[in-house]
Amino acid sequence: MDIRVAAPAKLNLYLHVVGKRADGYHLLDSLVAFAADGDVVSASPAPSLQLTIDGPFADGLSNGADNLVHRAASELAAAVGRAPAVALTLTKNLPVASGIGGGSADAAAALRALCDLWSIAPDDARVEAIAAKLGADVPVCLRGEAAYLVGIGHETDPAPSLPAAGLLLVNPRVPLPTPPVFKARSGPFSAPARLERAPRDAAELGAMLAARHNDLAAPAITIVPAIRDILTALEATGGVRLARMSGSGATCFALYDDEDSAIRAAATLNPSWWALPSRLSTRLPPPIRCE
Repeated sequence: MDIRVAAPAKLNLYLHVVGKRADGYHLLDSLVAFAADGDVVSASPAPSLQLTIDGPFADGLSNGADNLVHRAASELAAAVGRAPAVALTLTKNLPVASGIGGGSADAAAALRALCDLWSIAPDDARVEAIAAKLGADVPVCLRGEAAYLVGIGHETDPAPSLPAAGLLLVNPRVPLPTPPVFKARSGPFSAPARLERAPRDAAELGAMLAARHNDLAAPAITIVPAIRDILTALEATGGVRLARMSGSGATCFALYDDEDSAIRAAATLNPSWWALPSRLSTRLPPPIRCE
């Protein structure tokens, strides 16, 4: 039995830095949503814990104990008192260190796959505790639903339902680790800015998000200037409702009324950039079982 689980790209539709703790961690107010596409994690019984990584962005990734997928399997097995007898495959379709939660989404997908394989309830408190231990974004990726991030990102609050919309994700193929972006941020903190209501359609969602921003975009652009070029190009595409950087970058996204508009827009962009037309996802797809 092979269990296949989606690890969709995570998007910060807006991201306000609202303060900073004494220990240096920044406090956030961010609306997180998910694309319909991303990485894939597969799990099947095996004599021992094994991790194979393939896909277009597999090069240079460790398959050892420092990999979040490997850690997720090891820690879940220990928590439930069983041997980590599983073969995992991570198909890496998303760029690494790109601001769309790839590593966190992969860890969450591994936890969901193993829950299915080992007959563990996905909402088991032990699973949620491991997700929080693995990283700030892993719990929200485990649930895979739109949510507000609060605090340093570990905590979430429910978000209103989001409408159907097309998405276009674009990355300059330049990794951008998060710490330098936060270090480069300066100026006053922003106020929280949750949506007033559930948007009716992509046009209203775009208009509501336009009144908010990503506080990490300016510092990220100082490190990777190509982000500005991508945003300019996305803003010039037909039918675009919003163009914005996600997370700490360097991936940007554009919002459209439908996926066909995103596909057409992708064809107009610089071919050296990575581009993925997709759509907003309202819920995680169930695991796929393959004999």
